[in-house]
Amino acid sequence: MTTPAPDSALPPDRAHISTERRNPRTMNLHALSVEECLTRINLEDRHAFDAVKRATPRITAFVETIEPGFVAGGRLIYVGAGTSGRLGVLDASEAPPTFQVPPDRIIGIIAGGDGALRKSSEAKEDDPRGSWAELEALKLTSRDAVVAIAAGGTTPFALGALEFCKSLGESAPVTALLCCTTIDRPPHCDHLIMLRTGPEVLTGSTRMKAGTATKLTLNMISTTLMIRSGRVYQNLMVDLKATNAKLRDRAARIISTLTGLPREEAFSLLDGAGGEVKAAVVMHARGVDAAEAGRLLAAAGGRLHEVVGERLADVGGQVESAAEEAGAEETL
Repeated sequence: MTTPAPDSALPPDRAHISTERRNPRTMNLHALSVEECLTRINLEDRHAFDAVKRATPRITAFVETIEPGFVAGGRLIYVGAGTSGRLGVLDASEAPPTFQVPPDRIIGIIAGGDGALRKSSEAKEDDPRGSWAELEALKLTSRDAVVAIAAGGTTPFALGALEFCKSLGESAPVTALLCCTTIDRPPHCDHLIMLRTGPEVLTGSTRMKAGTATKLTLNMISTTLMIRSGRVYQNLMVDLKATNAKLRDRAARIISTLTGLPREEAFSLLDGAGGEVKAAVVMHARGVDAAEAGRLLAAAGGRLHEVVGERLADVGGQVESAAEEAGAEETL
């Protein structure tokens, strides 16, 4: 007869966490057709969008708090394990090519290191001090922000990162916990962002609704910080640097849109600016060379509108047409 293990040897019971509960709307997955499975998953995914909408006031409060520090040179650091960690690393890795932000401004730390991006290292998530060495190496300051990501809100690796941050005293960064269930605000957490996505289609598989809501939220946080720090003009990624054929095409189209130049001339201007879109636009609008364009942008903190004012092409017709298109798409 097997002797039951003592309670101290058992993992904590997480049955009360909403992301671990069974979804009453998906109890018969095994009996569904392919189309029925896809339809059921799609219907459940809507809860991810609703969860983010409900959490927007808390997301807003967090971004407004960290914006001054980020604009002043601070960093945004994501810490997580498993799917949560992978999503943080993904968001961090997409910022440099999209916005030309240095790779050390938005950072992703995942339990198990980079190898965990491809091979599961979920056992590493139980170490509350697992991120401490990486966080210590970053020499965090009060201008930084650290976001622990944990769908169920209990991951020791993620929560331990917040504990480390608050041990820094006056140098402590702003901290947040991003989770997908209802919990009390844990110690060492300045901002609690709860995305209440509910039980998953497949019980406990937080790569689904919870993962979708998490990615949506990280998109919102990082993109808004990029906009607020001057890396976007209108809805164009003007900090783009053309480093391949696709990006050269996009860069030339942005320049044409803002200057009114034909495509060929836009490419010539882009090349003269060393592939820098904002510099190219300033060169045309202010009649200066690339060096002076760079100086003007630096003096304005990279904010294109402060350098060119009203000198850009009238794109009202294009914006109106795009708005009509977008409206048509929303009715589909």
